[in-house]
Amino acid sequence: MSTKIALLLVPALALSASASLLATPGAARAQALAQRTFEDDPLLAELIQESLKHRPELRQVDGLLRAEHERVPQSGAFPDPILSLGLQNDGFQGIQIGKMETSFWQVMVTQPIPWPGKLGLRSDVAAVGIRLAEAGMSRARLTAEAEVKRAYLDLLLARDRLALLARLEALWGKVEALARVRYENGEGTQSDLLRAQLERNRLRQRRWALEAEVRTRLGALNRLAGRPPEQPIETVRSVADLALPAVPAEAEALADAERRSPELLQARLQTERAARQVELARRDRWPDLAVSAAIMPRGGFDPMWSAGVSVSLPIFSASKQGRAVAESELRAAASGDGAETVRQVLRQRVRERIWLLESLVESARLYREGLLVQSRATADSTTSQYRVGRVTFASVLEALGGTIADEDGALQAVVAAQRVAVAAGEVSLESAGGGGGALASGGVPGAAAMGGGAAGGAGGGGGASSASASGGPPTSGGDSSMTKM
Repeated sequence: MSTKIALLLVPALALSASASLLATPGAARAQALAQRTFEDDPLLAELIQESLKHRPELRQVDGLLRAEHERVPQSGAFPDPILSLGLQNDGFQGIQIGKMETSFWQVMVTQPIPWPGKLGLRSDVAAVGIRLAEAGMSRARLTAEAEVKRAYLDLLLARDRLALLARLEALWGKVEALARVRYENGEGTQSDLLRAQLERNRLRQRRWALEAEVRTRLGALNRLAGRPPEQPIETVRSVADLALPAVPAEAEALADAERRSPELLQARLQTERAARQVELARRDRWPDLAVSAAIMPRGGFDPMWSAGVSVSLPIFSASKQGRAVAESELRAAASGDGAETVRQVLRQRVRERIWLLESLVESARLYREGLLVQSRATADSTTSQYRVGRVTFASVLEALGGTIADEDGALQAVVAAQRVAVAAGEVSLESAGGGGGALASGGVPGAAAMGGGAAGGAGGGGGASSASASGGPPTSGGDSSMTKM
C-alpha cells in the first residue's frame, strides 16, 4: 500500500506544482511592470509613426486639404473677361468695309466686376473650407493612431491567450499523468483518464484557432503600419504587464475633449461658414457691373471705338436674392443647432467612458490584487485535498478551470480598459469604447468557463473558482470545456 501511495504522490506533487504555471510574475516584478504604461511602448510608437507615414487614407485626406487651398484664390478672382468679335456690313451684295463708313469689324472686351465686397466674402467662405479640411485631417490622424493602438492591443491579447493555452496544455499533461497513475493503481476511474485525453485533443483545436487569430491580428497591424502582411512583429510586452489607465477628472476630460474634438470643430466651422454665406447672400442683392471696350476698324476710314458700363438689374429679387438670404439664414441657424448637438453628444460620450473606465479599472485591479491570488490559492488547496482523498477529481478540474477563466478575464479587463482609454484619446463620438467594437470572448483556453472569465473582464468575476473553493462538485454538470479537465 505504501508503494501505491508513493506512486500517487509524485504526480500529485507535479500537479500542485503545475498550478504555478498559471501564476503571473511575482510581487516585485509585477510592481516593476506596473510602471509600464501602454502609451510608452517604443514598438507601439514606431508602428504609429509608420502608419501615419504610409496610410493611403491619410494621403487621400492630405490631397483633399491641398485641393481646398487651391479654391481660395479661385473664389477671390475676378470673372474671366469676355472677348466678342463682330462684323457690321451695309447690304448683302458684298463686304462693304472700306467702302461704306458704317461697315466695320468689331473687337470688344467685356470685364464683369462683382459688387465691392463679394469677392472678399467668397474668399472667406473658401478659407473656412481649408479649416474644415484641416479638422478632417486631424480626425484622420487621430483615427489612424487609435486603430494602430487597438490592433496592437488585439495582437498582445491574442498572443497572451496563446501563452495561456500553452500553460493550460502543460497543466493537462500533468492531469493526464495523475489520472493514469491513479487508474493503474485502482484509485481512479477510467472516465477521468479518458476525459483528460479528450481535453488534450480539444486543446489542439483551440491552438489552431488561436494561432490563426494571431496571424490575423498580425496581418491587420502590418496593414495599418504599411508593412508586408507576414512581416514579424516581435512584441516584448504582455497585456498582464500593462499599467491600468488613469481615470481622468470629469471637468478636465470634458474640457480636453471639447478642445480636441475634430467633429465639434467642424460643426463650429460649419456655423461660421454659414454666417459668412448669409453675409454673401445679402451682398448678392446688390447688382454686379460690367465694363466693356470695343474698337471697330473700317478699312480706309478712321476706326471707331466704344466704351460702356452695364449694370445687372435685380428685378426678381423677391423670388431670387431675397429667398437666397432667407435660405442662408435658416441654414446658419441649423448649423448652430448641429454644433450644439455634437457638443452634447461629445460630453455624453466623455462621461460614459469615464464611468466605464472606472468600472473596468476597478475590475482589473480586483483581478490583480484579489481574484487571481484567491483563485490560485483555491486551486492549490483543492489539489492538496485531492492528493489525500478529501475531494473528487472533478473538484480539482473545476478549481483549475476557474483559475484559467480568471486569468483570461484579467487579460480582457485590462484590454477593455485600455480600449476605453484609446477611445478617449481618439475623442471618439461612438458610444463607450468607441470605434473598436466589443472584445472577442470566445475560442480561448476553455469555452463556457472562459466565457465567465470574459464577462469578468467587463466587471464580473470568474465564477468557477468560487464553486471549487468549498471542494464541491462542478455546478456545470461537466459541460464546460474548462471544467472538462
